[in-house]
Formats: sequence, C-alpha cells, structure tokens
Amino acid sequence: MGGGKGGSDFAPRGKSDAEIMRFCQSFMTELYKIIGPDMDVPAGDIGVGGREIGYLFGQYKRLTSQFHGATLTGKGLEWGGSILRPEATGFGALYFVHQMMETHGLDIKGKTIALSGFGNVAWGAAKKATELGAKVITISGPDGYIYDPAGLDDEKIDYLLELRASGNDICQPYEEEFEGSTFFADKKPWEQKADIYLPCATQNELNGDDADKILAQKPLCVAEVSNMGCTADAVEKFIAAGQLFAPGKAVNAGGVATSGLEMTQNSMRISWTEEEVDQKLHQIMSGIHAQCVKYGKEGNYINYVKGANVAGFMKVAKAMLAQGIV
Repeated sequence: MGGGKGGSDFAPRGKSDAEIMRFCQSFMTELYKIIGPDMDVPAGDIGVGGREIGYLFGQYKRLTSQFHGATLTGKGLEWGGSILRPEATGFGALYFVHQMMETHGLDIKGKTIALSGFGNVAWGAAKKATELGAKVITISGPDGYIYDPAGLDDEKIDYLLELRASGNDICQPYEEEFEGSTFFADKKPWEQKADIYLPCATQNELNGDDADKILAQKPLCVAEVSNMGCTADAVEKFIAAGQLFAPGKAVNAGGVATSGLEMTQNSMRISWTEEEVDQKLHQIMSGIHAQCVKYGKEGNYINYVKGANVAGFMKVAKAMLAQGIV
C-alpha cells in the first residue's frame, strides 16, 4: 500500500468523461489480476482523483463479481470511502510541521506560509494551516504563482477546488477572482518571503537555485509535502545550512495513512466520524515524527532526512531478521 506508483501514456486533459471511463476500464481489465486487499492496493495521485477511482473500482467489481472495498482507496463516501481522505495528505503534513516547530520551541500561529500547487494536497495543507492560525500567502500552477498578502480564507480555499475541477490546470483566474492578489507568470513562489515553505505540487519542483532563494530569507521551516518535491541538491543545501527541513516520505504520510484507515473501515464494515479519523491521523503523524526525532538527532540538530531513512530501514531490517532473511 503506497509503496509504488504506476502510470500510463494516456493524457486525460481535454478528454471527455466517457473517454476517461473507457480508459480506466481497459486499464483495470489488465490490472485486476495483480491487485487486492492482501496483495497490492492502488490509490489516487496526480491525474487520478475520485472520478478515476470510481471508474476503476466499478470495473474491478464487474470483473471479480465481488465488493472488495479495501482493494482501492480514495473512494467516494457513498461506496466505501473515508471521511477526510481528500484532505489527509495536507492535514497530516501540517500536523507534522506543527510538531517540528513545537519541538524547536516555535509556534506556527501567526506565521506566513508559501506553498505551491492548488490541487487536493495544497487545498488540504492551506485549510489546516489556516485552522492552526497561520497565513498562506501563495499558491501556484504550471502557469506561474499567485501572491496574496492578505492570506487565504475559507472562501479562497474553497475556490482552489473550483480551479482544480475546471481542468485548465492554471492558477491565473485566482487573480481575477480576488482583489489584492497578484499573478506572476512562469515563476515559482519560492522568491516570496515567508516563515514556512511547503512544496505541495509535484516531484522535483524545488531545485538548488530555489533552495538558495529560500535560505536567503532565513525561514523557520521547510517541509516537502509533495512526493520528492525537492531535488537532491536542494535537500543537501538545506541540511548543510542547518535548516529545519523534513522530507516527503515522512511529511506526506498522512495520505497513505488515511488510505489504511479507509481499508480498516472497509474490513470492519463501519464508518468512523470525522473526529475519529482526524484523531487517528494526528496520532499516526505524531508517531512518525517521534521516529524521525529518535533516529535523526545530531547534537542540537535534528536531521529529519536521516531520521526518516533510518526509521524506515530499521522497520524493514527488524522484520527481515525476525522472519529469516529471505
């Protein structure tokens, strides 16, 4: 679950719902043989949202004649999905960042956050950051980024979902919708001054030059929310500078963790409340943070990259030794 990502050469942009449905059905016709609740569990990611999961799951049921709810996660609430699954990656990331800062005697309340993206992950991160009292001042897309010094409020955060649903994959319309915001074409938000920087869009979106710009602002915290959001040289620069930094393999684990909670609910044939799911997500992220701190301490500095890598390695190594090295 969550260990690998697949893909295809099918470009969904500009395709009708019917075309996307037929592709998903064809894809599942081959995939269903090698997935299952005790084998491999796919979930959504870039380009694969609730619509696509629905088409994939419908074909899976058609082919197997069984309702294995735990075979795919990210399902709709009406057919086996979990409350908070769409928000989970962003929510979990902010719980992790909050703990990072608390561990270092810092408070997220009142701090400014520059984040990238405007999809589900950025939406969840902006929502939870605002709830925790921080001010999100940027979003971004392939066309550039938006700077909003007033910060995102509930109306603006809801608008991110409209941007995503439009299928245009651009963030410029935000400038036209909300007075006081500015659109910067073909640029990244990392040039703006903020207390916290959160890449939430895609892989390798923050490179070494971007890291230099961020370090010049002397931020309190940088954390990957997207998978491998920072290039290797950017990560090296953050660590060499002693910057408080955490990698996506720890920070964004809330998404796959809530997929696990969705599978648990499917297996138990129950549905938890929002409060129950949120409490369990918070607990899981707290445990991940504790493991990173345990294995990442280097004097007064906590190397979260080392901590996450060693914690993951130790879990696998101990299991291999206990079961016989096979």
